[in-house]
Amino acid sequence: MKMYAKLLVSIVPVMLIVGCTTTPKVAEKSAPVEERAAPVANAPSAATPAPANSSGVEVLAAPDKGGFKGDPLNDPASLLSKRVVYFEFDSSEIKDDARPVIEAHAAYLAERPKMSITLEGHADERGSREYNLALGERRAKAVQQLMQLKGVSSKQLDVVSFGEEHPIALGHGDSDWSQNRRVELVYPK
Repeated sequence: MKMYAKLLVSIVPVMLIVGCTTTPKVAEKSAPVEERAAPVANAPSAATPAPANSSGVEVLAAPDKGGFKGDPLNDPASLLSKRVVYFEFDSSEIKDDARPVIEAHAAYLAERPKMSITLEGHADERGSREYNLALGERRAKAVQQLMQLKGVSSKQLDVVSFGEEHPIALGHGDSDWSQNRRVELVYPK
């Protein structure tokens, strides 16, 4: 028993010394840590499909289509948000750039046969009152005819001419007159 006690007294201090000195040695033997930034090229993007998850199913992000919800008439990015068609001086011929707007409204109305609109024809201040009323009516009827060709019922379209009575621009130059030569597509509120 004395022999074990002497052995224990001599081993315990050695173990304490070895125990205290081994911890730093372990740290010195560990592999050096190198910090690197994650490569950006490997990051998933909208064009790159996401990697397969643990179930093996590839998860794709839903495409973003602008996200507008509600009545298309209220979408500011839609052609339906444009509701004025402009005309050249003394003309009721529809310009090429106005056709897509009118056709978009025609498609919208054709899908909604219970809905109707008013086509309000206008003219600039030049010409007699009677002439401008007739010109505003011809312009509104030109829009009406194109809409009917695109499938809108005549019951859905009301035509009104204001002639020169409701100008948008009150000046007396070409830029003012060009704003007043128009047909407004007015939906009920």
